[in-house]
Amino acid sequence: MGLSVLSALARISTRHRWIVVAMWLVLLLGALFGSRYIGGTFSNDLTLAGTDSQAAYDTLREQFPELSGDGMQAIVHSTDAAEPVTSPATRTAVEEAVAELAALDGVAAARSPYGPPQPMVSEDGMTAMVTIQFTERAKDIPVETLAEAQAAFDGVEDAGVQVEFGGPAAQAESGPSGSEVYGLLAAALVLLLVFGSVFAMLVTLVSALMALGVGLASISMIAGAVTIGTSGPIVAAMIGLGVGIDYALLIVTRHREGLDQGLAPNASIEAAMTTAGRSVLVAGATVIIAILSLYAIGIPFVSSLGLASALVVSATMLAAVTLLPALLAIFGTNLDRLRVRKLGKKTVVTTDAASTSQMQPASGWRGWVGGIQRRRWVSALAAVLVLAILALPLLSLRLGTADGGSQAADTTQRKAYDLIVDGFGAGWAGPLLVTVDFGADSTPPENQAASMAVHAELAATDGVSAVTPPRLAENGTTALFTVIPTSSPDDAATETLVHDLRGTVLPAAAPDAAAHVGGATATSIDLADTLLAQIGWFILIVVVLAFIVLLIEFRAPFIAAMAVIMNLFAVGAAYGPVVAVFQWGWWPADLLGVSSGPVESFVPVMLFAVLFGLSTDYTVFLLSRVKEELARTGDANRAVRDGLAATARVILAAASVMVVVFGSFILNDQRTVTMFGFGLAMAVAVYALVVMLVLVPALLAIAGRGAWGRTKRRPSADAEAEAPATTDVGPESGPAPEPEPLVATGRG
Repeated sequence: MGLSVLSALARISTRHRWIVVAMWLVLLLGALFGSRYIGGTFSNDLTLAGTDSQAAYDTLREQFPELSGDGMQAIVHSTDAAEPVTSPATRTAVEEAVAELAALDGVAAARSPYGPPQPMVSEDGMTAMVTIQFTERAKDIPVETLAEAQAAFDGVEDAGVQVEFGGPAAQAESGPSGSEVYGLLAAALVLLLVFGSVFAMLVTLVSALMALGVGLASISMIAGAVTIGTSGPIVAAMIGLGVGIDYALLIVTRHREGLDQGLAPNASIEAAMTTAGRSVLVAGATVIIAILSLYAIGIPFVSSLGLASALVVSATMLAAVTLLPALLAIFGTNLDRLRVRKLGKKTVVTTDAASTSQMQPASGWRGWVGGIQRRRWVSALAAVLVLAILALPLLSLRLGTADGGSQAADTTQRKAYDLIVDGFGAGWAGPLLVTVDFGADSTPPENQAASMAVHAELAATDGVSAVTPPRLAENGTTALFTVIPTSSPDDAATETLVHDLRGTVLPAAAPDAAAHVGGATATSIDLADTLLAQIGWFILIVVVLAFIVLLIEFRAPFIAAMAVIMNLFAVGAAYGPVVAVFQWGWWPADLLGVSSGPVESFVPVMLFAVLFGLSTDYTVFLLSRVKEELARTGDANRAVRDGLAATARVILAAASVMVVVFGSFILNDQRTVTMFGFGLAMAVAVYALVVMLVLVPALLAIAGRGAWGRTKRRPSADAEAEAPATTDVGPESGPAPEPEPLVATGRG
């Protein structure tokens, strides 16, 4: 979007301020109304075309249609040794529940734990497992059907025993947990400290929250046509809240600078839109490009999460360039009227020793950058070393899907998982489904004998705890086995078992048959394998697209390349702590209430897409300001000093907002969301403190004036009035001109 378009948009928004605000209110109400009446539900649909687990599901759907839906386990547990689950009263109540389940629409089968082909009662007689098979996949099972299935066990609970529900169909739809409120309050406090103005803080929050409301309502509406995972709206809310506040913060800060320079409110808003507003659009476009690049992976579940986040980011960008200018125009010169601290004294920045005590806070940043520029190589190497140390755990990254043991302790899924593990063994929480198609030319007697041979091979395989007897399809050509591993669904040993079954055991046991390993556990393993195979291409696509966007914006190949390389370092530095905490179980895993296990398969690609885009925000904001100073003065080193001095506090404030917003989501009950919040908060903190404040000025000092290509100096009265300085901070620039007198506002 060109500067003339941004200027025109700013003029329209300020001139028709009340109409713009009214239109946003109508848009918000319309989106909320639409989400209520046509909105869909959120569910985890791991359809993976071309994988072995998908082939197993396709076989089930064709040969065993009654078993092609997802299942749920009802775990019945007695805590009274005198009344085990095999007692007449409990058994009668369970049998009645099973009979009621079998009569429900949408339930394909319900198996009693007491009958053949295999009783499902623990050795101590205290736990029983009822398996329920639905006709649909989990994402398509009506909420009413799940509620009726669980209500069938009310009589069992009335008999005095505990009932918990687990399995794919029992995964409840989730939404915001309320922890984001803490992040919002913390962000408001940060903004209040930065601005020192209640109105400036409110304008920023109102713009971000209205955009977030529109974005989340839009996600709900498209969920009726696109399957979006249960963590989709939460992750989107996390990203939208962070970038929405950040984008508004950058524009409001630039607007207040214009007011301090004596500009009229509308003129100041227009100036802010053509500078900070442009940076926001470039940064936001990079975020959207990076997130939508998830479609290149080819996994609908992952790309739909990206789509949800992109919708919210788009709404925040639209609000930043339309709603925010209108709100600023409404407040006009009263933006700073209601303050929580006094205005600082206006002082003049000079470079003589006598006036050092009167320097504005920005002069401290000039000194900081000057020190970095004098020790450029040492600073650059130190920053890279810190990033490399943080990224080291990434070398042991293991992808997977955490099992029910990672759920919050008070959820029925977690309780069911613990009861299954204690009563039957960890493998029963994630059985594998093996289909063997002997071919249309085979005969049922031959297939029966062959399936028994396959059964024997499966039972003799290391890592297998039990195998159910083969079940032949109606036409007698396909056999179905349920294989119970000895290890839990998210254990590395289970992954090894699945690969062994596919690679050696089944080809040897049924060389002429088409054998496949499926089930929720196998699907999770295939998801990890698919993502590992595609992540290299995905990273390349995101990096190339981001490089092109930055090259168009700065027209300097070195600057664009430096930005994307730094972003890669920052993402690696975020991955490392995620592996250490969530996979290794290092501190603060206990504090966060998460158990060690694999890193969720889709988290690395989502983190990369989001972090690569978010880190570009600060890069664009800082480098755009440096480019402005370079065009004004023609001095590369001074431009970096002045640019960082003008933006450092804003960047740190923006980073603080993101850290507290993302950090608040760590309190969420979902392990995946906690992982996202932790990774995003760590990455933003590291990027702001290490990359932006150390590595960027060091690399720019090393590259000197040549980093910016053919950027020309823009003549100005201020530049012509500058006097030469007596000191130098870098050999590339020669003697640095004396900084021109600046007015310190004391604002934020």
